[in-house]
Amino acid sequence: MSRKYFGTDGVRGRVGQAPITPDFVMRLGYAAGKVLLGQARMLDGERPSVLIGKDTRLSGYMLESALEAGFSAAGVDVCLVGPIPTPAVAYLTRALRLQAGIVISASHNPYYDNGIKFFSAQGNKLPDDVEQAIEECIDQPMNCVPAADLGRARRIEDARGRYIEFCKSTFPNDLDLRGLKIVVDCAHGAAYQTAPDVFHELGAEIVEIGSQPNGLNINDGFGATSPKALCEAVLAHGADLGVALDGDADRLQMVDARGQLYDGDQLLYAIVRSRASHGRVKGVVGTLMTNLALEHALAKIDIPFARAAVGDRYVVEMLHDRGWIFGGENSGHILTLDRHTTGDGTVAALQVLAALRESDGDLESLLGGLHLYPQKLINVPIVKGFPWQDDTTIQGALLAVEGRMSGRGRVLLRASGTEPLLRVMVEGEDSREVLAAAEDLARVVREAAS
Repeated sequence: MSRKYFGTDGVRGRVGQAPITPDFVMRLGYAAGKVLLGQARMLDGERPSVLIGKDTRLSGYMLESALEAGFSAAGVDVCLVGPIPTPAVAYLTRALRLQAGIVISASHNPYYDNGIKFFSAQGNKLPDDVEQAIEECIDQPMNCVPAADLGRARRIEDARGRYIEFCKSTFPNDLDLRGLKIVVDCAHGAAYQTAPDVFHELGAEIVEIGSQPNGLNINDGFGATSPKALCEAVLAHGADLGVALDGDADRLQMVDARGQLYDGDQLLYAIVRSRASHGRVKGVVGTLMTNLALEHALAKIDIPFARAAVGDRYVVEMLHDRGWIFGGENSGHILTLDRHTTGDGTVAALQVLAALRESDGDLESLLGGLHLYPQKLINVPIVKGFPWQDDTTIQGALLAVEGRMSGRGRVLLRASGTEPLLRVMVEGEDSREVLAAAEDLARVVREAAS
């Protein structure tokens, strides 16, 4: 399907540049409102209602107002919740029986980027056909319903408290976190008023870092994409564990008492291995970027594994298609569909902590000998729309590297769905061979794209 505005995770870009401008976002809200009105099955006199949450970027105020105006012009009511994690919007949309949830966030990107992503009434990412309908409506003339039919706006004051209680409900009732000292890194992002409270209310002693947002420091040196600060804080405070979330709190990285970092592949395996000890796990979905060692480790415990396209929405779609529960990405999106409809960093951390409590072990022992293969990822800037798949030089270099790595690893070229980058990934058993192959291929791509 050809997409003009929507990427793999909504609409995203540099603030002030198309499409992240106030006028476009207002038209996006209006278009989404018109599509929802056309699909809504409401009682006479009722209007559809949507929920709007955001992370801590300064631009969130501007975009929130623009979205609210667009929905109101379409005749859709708006519930505002302020800064709150992306998965909280998914939960609240479903819990409050609303027609859609909207998140203003660029996730792990710097503050000068922002984006808009949507959740359905069921707490899932919008289906492709609904996004397509919204795209078709965006470029049509924007009108306004009669004054008496305008949408109203209200603020939900207890949204954070509701979400905190939901997160705690995903942790076993007979367990607690007493005796644990945990460093929680909120990336100066959306979880700064929720994640520390969740772990504290379950009994842990909490050290907060990355919890003083100023509108410009989201993801800046803190969080799941910059875990060095967490590793240092765990060692400095003598903590048992560290939890790092990204700017909108749907990604997770963890650190043990030794300062050792664990990524999404490792944490997913820890959860699945623990759950498998209590009953049958039907299967696990990863992505094209999932480390080959995870696939091999799952095979050793007789758990099927499948790869989806990169993007948590595609992992969720494959999980639904196969009737499986567990999936994720090495970046830290972890799906446990018996706990939440979408990736949630806080909920995923609680599942790892539950596994630790039940095993009375540590993160290293939970992995049961899983050792990830060396993997080198190089992001090469490209012009948007660069036809790298048709470039004979790039394709020739790709075939050459695949030949070198045959039987000893994997090679992948993938265009980012959210940034103008071509991701070059090489993975294998020999770290020096992996690094050399990745650098060779990245150099060819860089020269071809210049």
